[in-house]
Amino acid sequence: MKMTEFFTTQLERETPISGRVLERVPEGRHDWKPHEKSMPLGYLAPLVATMPGWIAMAITLDELDLAPPDGPKWQPTEWKTTADLARLLEESVAKGRAALSATDDDHLQTPWRLLVAGRVVDENPRHVVISDTLTHLAHHRGQLSVYLRLTGAPVPSIYGPSADSPDF
Repeated sequence: MKMTEFFTTQLERETPISGRVLERVPEGRHDWKPHEKSMPLGYLAPLVATMPGWIAMAITLDELDLAPPDGPKWQPTEWKTTADLARLLEESVAKGRAALSATDDDHLQTPWRLLVAGRVVDENPRHVVISDTLTHLAHHRGQLSVYLRLTGAPVPSIYGPSADSPDF
């Protein structure tokens, strides 16, 4: 199996799971966070929704600077409703899917760099970056599921039943 096919399969598997979590995000609680060191719900939810688009960045860009010395830092996409989050996820997945279909495994072997303020903090072949992106998505989606529980929102099934979705 080609890496592009493998990653497309992974993306298609993870997308409905992310959708189930995002549709349960409580609206109007953007500033809520479980701890002073935690990121706010209004930042975490669109992060989860837009992360599949990072696949496209790993394929189409050679590097990304999260805090360019001469530019603004990354800001989360604005959202107000769970419908906005669903749209963000759909757009993000479409970008990732399109980039995967337009590339090949040879390109996925080439290096990609992550920078912060002009300093390289990570450099890996693109296929490693894509794999890490999918793992990172699962991490933040899990974090978001904890936020759901703590705000009283029902937690959907993710890889199996949850207390709120026992029928998986």
